[in-house]
Amino acid sequence: QEQVVQSGGGLVQPGGSLRLSCAASVSNFDYHAIGWFRQAPGKEREWVSCIGSADGSDNYAESVKGRFTISRDDAVNTVYLQMNSLKPENTDIYYCATFQQGGSYWPAISISDYDYWGQGTQVTVSS
Repeated sequence: QEQVVQSGGGLVQPGGSLRLSCAASVSNFDYHAIGWFRQAPGKEREWVSCIGSADGSDNYAESVKGRFTISRDDAVNTVYLQMNSLKPENTDIYYCATFQQGGSYWPAISISDYDYWGQGTQVTVSS
């Protein structure tokens, strides 16, 4: 059964860093694209970043470009989101999700693009 498990997150001061991990128990993980989303209470889930399968191409929302880095380690079926220079406005619940990439559509920035979701992890940026 497919499963996506997240780890990382927590409380950090402004300007600090956190790394989120997303481990996916899916067949052919190396054919899967992974995305990260964020969601505040009462608001819609927003796309943050995604990484492709074949060439590992990465894409970022403008608000995090230059501060966040997405990477993947196919040997352990895990994707990471390194978050640097964190700001209070980055406080949210972060979700990772995956789907098996088959077409040329990219980047995958819609919730409906993804099949399997992690449980979410809280990131709080506060002094």
